[in-house]
Amino acid sequence: MTAPAIPAAPTALPLRRWILDLLATALLVGAILLGFWPTFAGGSFLPAAIGGLLLGLAVAGVSAWRRWGILIVTGLTIAVYFVFGGALALPGTTIAGFVPTLETLQKLALGVVTSWKQMLTTVAPVSAADGHLLVPFLLALVASTVTASLALRLSNVAWALIPAGTLLVLVIALGTPEAAFPIVQGLVFAVVAIAWLALRQLWAPQNSAVSVSEVDPSRAAHMRLRRLLAGAAVLAIAAGAGIASSAIAAPAETRHVFRDVIIPPFDIRDYPSPLQAFRKNVRDEKVKTLFTVRGLPEKARIRIAVMDQFDGMVYNVTDGGPGSSSAFTPLRSDMSPEAEGIPVTLQVEIAEYGGVWVPDAGAVSEIEYTGDRAEELRRGTFYNTETGTAVATPRLTAGDTYTVDTVIPNEIDDDRLAEVAFGNVTQPKQSNVPEELTSLAAETVADAESPIEQVRALETMLADGGFFSHGLEGEVISRAGHTAERISTLVGGDQMIGDDEQYAVAMALLAREVGIPARVVMGYYPDEEDAKAAEFAATGDDVHAWVEVNFEGVGWLPFNPTPPEDQVPNDQNTKPRVDPKPQVLQPPPPPQEPVDLPPTLPDDRKSEDETLNILGILGAILAIGGITLAILAILASPFIVIGAWKAAKRRARRSAARTSDRISGGWDELTDRATDYGARIAPGGTRVEDAATVVATLDVPKAAALAQRADAEIFGPTDPTPADVEAFWSEVDDIVGGLGKEAGFWRRWKARANLRSLLGGTALSHGFQNLKDAAAARVADSADARARREPGTIENNDRTTAPESENP
Repeated sequence: MTAPAIPAAPTALPLRRWILDLLATALLVGAILLGFWPTFAGGSFLPAAIGGLLLGLAVAGVSAWRRWGILIVTGLTIAVYFVFGGALALPGTTIAGFVPTLETLQKLALGVVTSWKQMLTTVAPVSAADGHLLVPFLLALVASTVTASLALRLSNVAWALIPAGTLLVLVIALGTPEAAFPIVQGLVFAVVAIAWLALRQLWAPQNSAVSVSEVDPSRAAHMRLRRLLAGAAVLAIAAGAGIASSAIAAPAETRHVFRDVIIPPFDIRDYPSPLQAFRKNVRDEKVKTLFTVRGLPEKARIRIAVMDQFDGMVYNVTDGGPGSSSAFTPLRSDMSPEAEGIPVTLQVEIAEYGGVWVPDAGAVSEIEYTGDRAEELRRGTFYNTETGTAVATPRLTAGDTYTVDTVIPNEIDDDRLAEVAFGNVTQPKQSNVPEELTSLAAETVADAESPIEQVRALETMLADGGFFSHGLEGEVISRAGHTAERISTLVGGDQMIGDDEQYAVAMALLAREVGIPARVVMGYYPDEEDAKAAEFAATGDDVHAWVEVNFEGVGWLPFNPTPPEDQVPNDQNTKPRVDPKPQVLQPPPPPQEPVDLPPTLPDDRKSEDETLNILGILGAILAIGGITLAILAILASPFIVIGAWKAAKRRARRSAARTSDRISGGWDELTDRATDYGARIAPGGTRVEDAATVVATLDVPKAAALAQRADAEIFGPTDPTPADVEAFWSEVDDIVGGLGKEAGFWRRWKARANLRSLLGGTALSHGFQNLKDAAAARVADSADARARREPGTIENNDRTTAPESENP
């Protein structure tokens, strides 16, 4: 009996196979990893991903060349991860950008478990500087190692597409609903996979020895060329069809990712508009130091909130989607990468200020908390890049400190804005606006010749034509609030009397009525005499509201419609006229006392929200992990059952009551393992006959001597001693271990899952063998029939040969 053919060692592979497999793996994995582009808002992840890809190819290539097993490949991959992971994924923790430190190794070890959660619990785009590069680096390293290893070691390259497809699913699940380059990724994956399969099939040994090549080599070359051209044509047609269909077909539904499930939604409209408490801040906190800011440039302003929607009662943030004033996302690094102006660093310390709105300025790049509550505040702070405002859901309290890295926009004069149009900004529709504001706005801007002149006309009309009063003790009566009725009373009275709250809302409403993109901003800034001080101690007397207008290519610029504080009416008894013009909405007038509305929700919201947040995240992680483990358990269950069955038989044989039965069981263990590796041991044979089959099939000379020793021990005059049993089993284990060492990786796993040794001698085993023999006979008969039909061949002793050439 001849031994079955053993696949050639990987070192015997031709160079073109090595190049094809490694190049195809690089293209597949690289194209899939491009899916992280929207997650990182660009290519900042590419060095880590490409580095992991190249390292994985190197590990797979070296391991296949040296024929190392799975344990060595795994150990080498882990070593590469810790040696190069710091330089590629955590460069900020290394020495000189390459040498890993203890901090690097610690973060790499923890990152295997925690990096997935950190990425999924951060709203995209994530920052590379926050340690999120571990995910693309680890995925690239593992996927390229597994894919290339399977391609280099197995004859069927289709198995290598399984880890590549798994990587594609993971990149989509860990990414964003926005696809990166779907057409490019899909075409590259399809074309590379098809071409890879075709070339590997074409280069297979069984296809290189075609009978026609022995007859006519030129015809064989022609046929190979035709197949290559046909394959290229099919790929080209498929690529064109894919591009055309992708161009005209819209996705049926949005893509669902893990991030949408794990990240709890944050709705800024759960918190009241801070403009409602404007008069309360002025009245109750006039002399209190709320917070101090160091490093604030001259003429810069601290902003608290930006509001752009009016409903007749309150000016608030809009209830919109991405890019709106309600689109708050968790903190990250480099939040305003395209900001232009003066970069500054502000040091903020909270005193008696209490609320969820975080004082900041300009286009914030990063907010870094310090102190005992730094981590709690960091996790609970959200930032809006469109409005430049931040919200801390745990609420700021006395003693909290933080640093703001920001960019203060350059001051622009009216001359530079003379020819600049208004920006094309989408804003929510305002409702319940007093009807007299439409005609007043149109009359005010009628003579303006440019956009900036229109804004200045509105600003001047309010600032020069009105009077200032907070309505506090000793001041002219001025009711709080900014409802439609209050604004109508302001502009329709004999004299306009109010403060920042009314004038800012009035100008924003007037501007929006004539198509000017405007919004209301609330914040703090010092008086002119204190503007150059090194430290700004904000009090309730420093709170202000102003208007911002958007200009094309410039952005949002501030305007001050509020009259100076010393511009008060001479007649202290002057009261607003209470007979306004007809309006769309006439709500009942509010009480004369200032409205005291809480700026935030109660303190107990924090603990409830955070508890639900943590429980939701843990539940989602446990659910995903449980589903994954269940799937893996189901897939691995047949192999686990087979392994446990074989282990149970081995234990029963080695622990038999009689020592002679243990010797017999040891020989049965050897023949079972030999059967799993392909030996065709006939049932009912003697041990010497079985040994001859094992020697002939698997080239194990020791089996013959062991068979004779087993017969001597079993049929000897005395029972074998326990020491004889141990020695015999030791030789059995040595032979069985040698079978695994000589076989390749795939053949070892195939032997472990083989059922022939478990079903040997049963009717099912005989039935399978009869079917296999019948199929082999049909294949042989078919080959003989084809050989007889082949022109120019003769049959000789069941062999088909080419005829000798004849002389003409």
